[in-house]
Parts: sequence; structure tokens; C-alpha cells
Amino acid sequence: MAKTECVCWWVSFVLLGSFFFSANIAAKDNARATQPHIIVFLADDLGWGDVGYHGSQIKTPNIDALAASGTRLSRFYVMPVCSPTRGALLTGRHPIRLGLQCGVVRPWAAHGLPVDERTLPQALQQLGYTTAIVGKWHLGHNASEFLPMRRGFDFQYGHYNGALDYFTHVRDGGHDWHRNDMRSDDPGYTTNLIAKEASRIIEQHDPSKPLFLYVPFNAPHSPIQAPQHYIDQYKHIPNKKRRIYAAMVACMDAAIGQVMQQLDKSGFEAKDTLVLFTSDNGGIRQFGSVGPWRGQKGKLYEGGVRSPTIAVWEGRLAPGEEVAEALHVVDLYPTLLGLAGGKLSQEKPLDGRDAWHTIAEGAPSPHESILLNATPFTGAVVAGDWKLVRNGGVSANQTKAPAKETWELFNLADDPAESENLFAKQPEIATRLRGLLDEYSQQAVEPNIPPNRQPADFQVPAVWGEFE
Repeated sequence: MAKTECVCWWVSFVLLGSFFFSANIAAKDNARATQPHIIVFLADDLGWGDVGYHGSQIKTPNIDALAASGTRLSRFYVMPVCSPTRGALLTGRHPIRLGLQCGVVRPWAAHGLPVDERTLPQALQQLGYTTAIVGKWHLGHNASEFLPMRRGFDFQYGHYNGALDYFTHVRDGGHDWHRNDMRSDDPGYTTNLIAKEASRIIEQHDPSKPLFLYVPFNAPHSPIQAPQHYIDQYKHIPNKKRRIYAAMVACMDAAIGQVMQQLDKSGFEAKDTLVLFTSDNGGIRQFGSVGPWRGQKGKLYEGGVRSPTIAVWEGRLAPGEEVAEALHVVDLYPTLLGLAGGKLSQEKPLDGRDAWHTIAEGAPSPHESILLNATPFTGAVVAGDWKLVRNGGVSANQTKAPAKETWELFNLADDPAESENLFAKQPEIATRLRGLLDEYSQQAVEPNIPPNRQPADFQVPAVWGEFE
């Protein structure tokens, strides 16, 4: 080969290689552009009426800012208590399929989120996401395979149980604060620690790589405790417990603001970041507010299952919009996985639906009906504007049948407060919805129902979730 031909061949090879290298980089950059950072804030026991944008006396400027800059989902359903909601969020499957339909995972419970379930963080890991949970787990800690880092999280920080002391991090005599599923003795009020750790993870993360950050607060769940300087802001509230509760919500709101500021400081562009805010169940009337709805936490009326929910994504979601279509927490799994570029094919079928067109464009709900729950003693299902409730006065963690069976049918369009029972007046609709609820009940696995009180022979460990 002549020298000139050799040089030309080499230049062509270099140019061709450069083209393919550039094309490969462009393809990767394009793939990254389709994978948003996903930040999920989950409050604990926050009622519909406990946020400023719903008229609360509690000041929540940071949550209100999310509502103003994003889309409010005004008919977003969760479960009536917390562990079922968390299981549904992370699997896209109804708690009736997880054995979690009858209440929370108690500290002395031997069960947790079934280990053969594919979780959202596991699916996102496979798509190149870094995954982190900062806050409350509450999906099992009796065996190491239940713990967060075995369920798809690269990083973990926070606690496994509900209702731990906000300052000492003790639940029933056992220590419950952990970093990467190992004991942590970080001192401080839990809400502030959660904000600090979530901010640290954001600060140390490379924004060019997708991040899934799940921030499930334990606030404002009992025990009713708050830093004094937040309590002092609500001296005008005469009821002491309500005053402290307001302080807990205000502190959580400040924590959300801290995390949002860190996103901006660390170069997470708003156009590349989807932020979600919701609560795990309805509020508790003794401390909080369920707004205009009937019922409260633990019940299947709207006050127990309709959550203040916001989605924010600059350039993709219009600011200040409201979507009133019925959606459910099970929809987050397929919706988020779809936005991340993942496939929904898996062994176990999903109950959730990809709701992005509903959230972003106001398209009709992807559901013809939505199961709110089905236990051996209670149940509820919605179909369009109609809602059927079985034994609505019975709590989700009831361990025996009520003395009397009751059925209620409501038209939520005409009667959102669920004040008029139309079960006898609309027999065809009642029969149709009862058939739907019966179908779901027949599909339910055996529920895990641990005793509501600690068994006398149960030995509290020095550290919850610590194994030899």
C-alpha cells in the first residue's frame, strides 16, 4: 500500500471511529435525558386539611410552593393505614396480594413485604438509577431479607418501625435508627436528620446519573413531639397536642424546603427532576384535619384514603393545574418505571396503571374501577363517581367481624362528603360494585394479622432489625 493511501485509510478510520463514538455518546445522553431524577416525599398521617394550599392554619410554604409550581392530584387514593400504602407504592400491586391488607407491620410481627415481589427501586436499579431511602421503612425487619438494602436500595437511612420517639429513636425499648441497615447513633430530631441525610445524598450524587430518592417521613405520626422553636410558632393554638402537631407539620415542611434547595444547589435541573409529594393515609381528627371529607385514618371513607398529592416537573407538568381523575398509589410504580424507560413485563401482574397521560394531560383515569381495600371484615371500591363501602365504621386492623354487616353506596360527584347512603335506592349500581368487591376479595391472599398489642412472651431486641 502506498504511503498516501495508508494515511488516507488511517484518517478515514479515525473519522469513522470518531463518528461512532460521538453517536454512542449522543445516544447515551439522549437516554439520560429520558430518565428523570425521581424524588418522592411521603408524609405519615398527614390529613387533607393539614396543608396550607387546602386552607390549613398550619403554615406549609414549601409544600404550597410545590402545589403552585406543579399539578395537584385532587382524587389520589392511598390505603387507610401506612404499611399497605408503602407496599402498594413499591410494588404497584394491591396489598390484598401482599398479605398487608389488614394493617401495619407491628414491631413484633414476623412478616414483611414478600421477598418474591419485584420492587420499584430494584426495577430502577436495572435501568441505571442510584436508589436511596431516607426515613421510615415499615415493611418488615424480622429477618435480614426484609430490610431495605435487600429490596433494591443502594443507600438506607432512618427507621424500620412506626411510632418511635422522635428524639431518642427508641420504639418499645429497642433502638431504631440505622444507616445502610446498620445501627446509627446520630443524635437529633428525626425529621431534621432525614432532611440532612437526603440533602447529603443529593450533594454527593452526580446529577448526570439518574437518582431515585424516596423520603418517607415519620412526621406527623404520633408520638406528638416537636422541637420547641417550632412549637413556639403556634402559641395561638389553645389545644396543646394540636399545637405540637402543627409544629411537626411545619418542621416537615421546612425539611422538604431544605431538600428542594439542595437539589438546586447541587445542579439538579428542574427540567430533569420529577418531584412527588403525598401522604400514606388520611389524618387523625384528634390532632389534624381531614378537610371536608368523612372519616379519618384507618377508615375507608374519603378522609382515610384521599391524600393531598402533588407532582412537579418543570416543562412537563403545567404549574398550578389540578387533575380530578381517580388515581391510586399503585399507579406510581408503572408510571415512574415508564418515565424511566423500563418495561412493565414481569412475572406478577400489576394492579397499577401508567397514569402519566392523566397526570400530565388530564386524560381520563386509566381505571374503570379502583379497589380501596378488601379485608375479611371491610372493603371499598370506586367506579367513576360511585363508591361502595362495606362496614365503613370498622378499622383496617380489626381482628374480628363486626356485630352487624353494613353496606353504603355514595355518588361522590353529588355527595363528596358521603352523607347520603344510596345503597337501597340504586340496587343495580350497588350490585355491580359489590360484584367487583367480591372479585377482589376472592383474589386476596391470606392476610397477616399480628396482635395489636405486644405479646407477653415477646423479647424486645436491643436494636430492631439487628441480626447475629
